[in-house]
Amino acid sequence: MVKFDWHKEAERQWDDRAGMWSSKSKEMWDEGSRSTILPFLENHIPKGKVADLGCGDGYGSFRLWQEGYEVTGVDLSKDMIDKANDRVREQGLTFVQGDLTALPFEDDSFDSAMAVNSLEWTEIPSQGLNEMKRILKPGGRLCIALLGPTAMPRTNSYRRLFGEQVICNTMMPWELKKMAEETGWRSIAGQGVYKRGVEDSLLAGLEEELKQALTFMWVFIFEKE
Repeated sequence: MVKFDWHKEAERQWDDRAGMWSSKSKEMWDEGSRSTILPFLENHIPKGKVADLGCGDGYGSFRLWQEGYEVTGVDLSKDMIDKANDRVREQGLTFVQGDLTALPFEDDSFDSAMAVNSLEWTEIPSQGLNEMKRILKPGGRLCIALLGPTAMPRTNSYRRLFGEQVICNTMMPWELKKMAEETGWRSIAGQGVYKRGVEDSLLAGLEEELKQALTFMWVFIFEKE
C-alpha cells in the first residue's frame, strides 16, 4: 500500500483551489469573515517585520502591508505563491513557498506572525506552533485564527470518521489554546467571528467557551514566552 503523503496531498489540493480562492479572498478580507482580523491584530501587535503563514494568494498580506507592516507571506502551494506575486510586487512585501512545520527562516527572524485558518492544514499542528515560535523574536506575538464549530470548511475533515486520509486537522478553539499554552505561548486576547444572525444580545453574558461554540472563526493573540 502506498503511504499517504500529507504534505504532497495538501500542496496538490491547494494548488487546485488557488483560482477559486483568489476569486474570493478580496471580499473575505475587505467585507467578509476576515474583515475584523486586521483591526484586532493592530490593537495587539506593533508595526514591524511580520510573517503571514498560510498567505494564500497574498491579499491579506497586502492589506497588512498597507497598514504599515513589513510582510513576508508563506504558503505551501506554489500556485498560491505565483498568484500572490502576480497580484502585488511592492517593497517590503515578499512571498515564498514553504511548509508551516518546517519554515524556511532562521530563528528569531520576525517580530510577529499571522496565521489565518492555516494551522488546521498541518498533519501535526503542535509542530506548526513550535515552528511559529521558533521564527519569532522573544516576546513576539502571533495572531492566529481557527475555524469555529459553525464553519462549513470544517467538512473537509469529515471523511476521517470513515478512516479515510484527509488533510484538514480541525480542532476546537479551547484545544488550540491549551496546545499553545503547553508549547510555550501565553494567551493575550481572543475574539469571535460569527455568522449573520448571531446578535450581540445573544452573546451578552456568555462565558468565553460558550461564545466559542457559536463561532465561524475564533481569533487568538498569543505571545512567545
